[in-house]
Amino acid sequence: MTQMNAVGWFDIYVDEMDRAERFYKSVLGAKMEDMSDPTGETEMKSFVGNMEVYGAAGALVKAPYAKPGPGGTQIYFSVEDCATQQALVEKAGGKVIRPKFSIGEFGYVALAQDTEGNMIGFNSLD
Repeated sequence: MTQMNAVGWFDIYVDEMDRAERFYKSVLGAKMEDMSDPTGETEMKSFVGNMEVYGAAGALVKAPYAKPGPGGTQIYFSVEDCATQQALVEKAGGKVIRPKFSIGEFGYVALAQDTEGNMIGFNSLD
């Protein structure tokens, strides 16, 4: 069996799906689509992904068991220049936590809080 990357999917927990969807569309230019849940207790919007390329796909999730907020798993979105997303965060209703900074040979990172209170990161080589 071929060695796989550690992450194959992610969920970002939300309280208000429409607000969260607007945030990620505004900041990332993300395309999103509805995902069905056979149990009817979970509302999901997936980030449209290409399973043939590097990286993991994921979704925004609203469910009784899902509580958004800081202190959980940290998600980093791969972008061209994280300063671009940093400039869009507050306009989209989020908060910049740490402006773009160098992480050495791995490029740059900017940290932000989304409209649901989740800490997220943006990573770029430039």
